Amino acid sequence: MDTTKNTFEDNLNRLFVSEDEIPQQHRIEELHQKRYLSNGEMKNWDGPLHEVYSPVYIKTSEGLKPKLIGSYPVGTEKEAQESLNAAVEAYNDGRGEWPTMPVSERIKHVELFTKKMIATKEAVVKLIMWEIGKSHADSIKEFDRTVEYIYATIDALKDIDRDSSGFQIVEGIAAQVRRSPLGVVLCMGPFNYPLNETFTTLIPALIMGNTILFKPPKFGTLLHYPLQEAFQEAFPKGVVNVIYGRGNVIIPGLMQSGKINVLTLIGSSRVANELKKQHPKVNQLRAVLGLDAKNASIITQNADLDLAVKETLTGSLSFNGQRCTALKIVFVQKSIADDFIKKFNKAVSELKFGLPWEEGVNLTPLPEPYKIDYLNDCIADAEKFGAKVVNENGAKTNESFFYPAVVYPVNKEMKLYYEEQFGPIVPIVPFDDLEETIQYLINSTHGQQVSIFSNNSDEVAWLIDPLVNLVSRVNVNSQSQRGPDVLPFTGRKDSAEGTLSVTDAIRSFSIRSLVAFKMNESNNQLVNEIIDSGKSNFLSTKFIF
Repeated sequence: MDTTKNTFEDNLNRLFVSEDEIPQQHRIEELHQKRYLSNGEMKNWDGPLHEVYSPVYIKTSEGLKPKLIGSYPVGTEKEAQESLNAAVEAYNDGRGEWPTMPVSERIKHVELFTKKMIATKEAVVKLIMWEIGKSHADSIKEFDRTVEYIYATIDALKDIDRDSSGFQIVEGIAAQVRRSPLGVVLCMGPFNYPLNETFTTLIPALIMGNTILFKPPKFGTLLHYPLQEAFQEAFPKGVVNVIYGRGNVIIPGLMQSGKINVLTLIGSSRVANELKKQHPKVNQLRAVLGLDAKNASIITQNADLDLAVKETLTGSLSFNGQRCTALKIVFVQKSIADDFIKKFNKAVSELKFGLPWEEGVNLTPLPEPYKIDYLNDCIADAEKFGAKVVNENGAKTNESFFYPAVVYPVNKEMKLYYEEQFGPIVPIVPFDDLEETIQYLINSTHGQQVSIFSNNSDEVAWLIDPLVNLVSRVNVNSQSQRGPDVLPFTGRKDSAEGTLSVTDAIRSFSIRSLVAFKMNESNNQLVNEIIDSGKSNFLSTKFIF
């Protein structure tokens, strides 16, 4: 055992390497961004810059140092307001070129952007890997999945528009019902999926005719720079604007202006609540939010234990547990708790830890500078109330790397019972009666998903009926997840507002509008003239193939 322990310690101490040990194809040149997209121009920036350090440390003669990979503008309220004005002007109260453009033409612009985006793949993937420590394989998956999402959005919009190309006739009134844009959208994405999660809101908002103010996430900022020229070349002036700066400096003024029509944020409920309160006309603000989650895994004595271990392992520790859909608390029936923990700990020990470019790596450094302090504080709090780290080497660290900690037995006195740890800690709660798990979800402020592991149909059915009214998705014998992207993705309580999926997102960023008329000879002739002449982009029977 001592040999194994020493081997782990040696591997942990040797985790970070020197510059010349980084494979050539994964080395990165510093990117110091001094331009940003606003009002159709790549504007020069001469002001202060924020330096970006990778979670990957580099071995130097002076010890381990975080790797500097670039910098980006620290904009002010002035630049943010200029970009807001550009978006407002481009929308022009719904009369702008973009919101009045035929759906078929908007689709062509998005297709052009996607083609240009694909050309940036190598640069963007490398920046995802270096900026947030995501494995190279997962960074590629994120890019590819984003492209697939864009094409799926295009296909879904075509279907919706085809269904809307005819007229409904009811009680002598004919109407054509289509979806129209909402206005100016403030889009803010998360650091954990800085490309994919951001684009699952930005792209549907854009394709529906809205104009965009986009603030990149705090971590995962530079990776959006290679895409800005693609945005500039693919869309009309002022349709997409990228804003930089401290969120608490530039965002309040944007919200207080009352000119933001849609707030889309994937982040914390606390921030979302603060932002909505700053808007002077809350009833005129639509919010599309993906927020906190504390998804539970419920493993009963009737579960396939090996399957439960496999799915809970992936669900709790993929990308170091830094996913809103991660399983963040695990309820295990007491009669099988010891067996589950033994198998689970073995599975954790078999996960490969290392640097993002290493083949097959599962666990990588964490991007948030103070995250490890928080995780250690959670463990200290749990230990104070009787829990322990029960897996070998759990919670050991090296600079930005934190080895997963399995904590047991967790109870309601501990922070880990309530708080979303958003990192590689797996809290395990023993239970006797399934009612305990339902009460947990009733009392939780979160309501995104839950995973049930059991092969007893009576037991699963008994759980499903109350749980579907407490969370938005119940997974049976599988981990919590977002996909497939065509399925609804939302949450109850403080976990979400609005629904995202390919089709739902299109609906979230638009509203049903209709043109209606009483059917008589004069009106029929008038409408036919408009349709035949193609004078209206909205009132049209053109069919998109």
